[in-house]
Amino acid sequence: MRSFIVVGLGRFGAEAAKKLCELGCEVLAMDREADLVQHLSNEVTQAVVGDARDKEVLQALGVGQFDCAIVAIGDSLADSVLATMNLKELGIPYLVCKAYDETHRQVLQKLGADQVLIPEQEGANRLARSLSSHNVLDYIELSPDYGIIEIPAPRVWQGKSLKELNVRAKLRLNIIAVKRDGNINVAPGADFVLEKEDVMVALGDTKALKAVQAL
Repeated sequence: MRSFIVVGLGRFGAEAAKKLCELGCEVLAMDREADLVQHLSNEVTQAVVGDARDKEVLQALGVGQFDCAIVAIGDSLADSVLATMNLKELGIPYLVCKAYDETHRQVLQKLGADQVLIPEQEGANRLARSLSSHNVLDYIELSPDYGIIEIPAPRVWQGKSLKELNVRAKLRLNIIAVKRDGNINVAPGADFVLEKEDVMVALGDTKALKAVQAL
């Protein structure tokens, strides 16, 4: 079972903590505000009132034994910097931080954060990508040039197997899953035949993703 400590229980931190717990992970949720901790106490493994700016508090919680920390203090650069520094010094193997702008992101990256998210910006980019194409149901940006889309199987592909379509060679596109009748077929084989109501989850570069959207 993977273990996480989530620091900062605003909307982003609370949702991350709850979702990780739902997925079977061990989650320690932490905030300075007692009411936020109380609100989440029944939905995570453990919820504590504490200040991540204080290294001794984190040390007492044994944070170095967790697999990953999420610093969800996005509204104060000073607070998130101190929490990030403390967690890195205490040996967190993987550190994810929330930032509120690009400057904040760069500072946290220089401090050693393994991943820095700007939820508002990335959520807006994801929405814009989805709305800009009539057939894209969802979009996840992995990098400026690479992403994952959820899209209905193109009409010209329906009734054909993945082997026949050979999209990996032709488009440099990987179909990593297919949703059908409420079920998900992960990593469908070469003999899998696409049907009319299928929804594909496809991974590729920007050129490949645009090509499949145009079909």
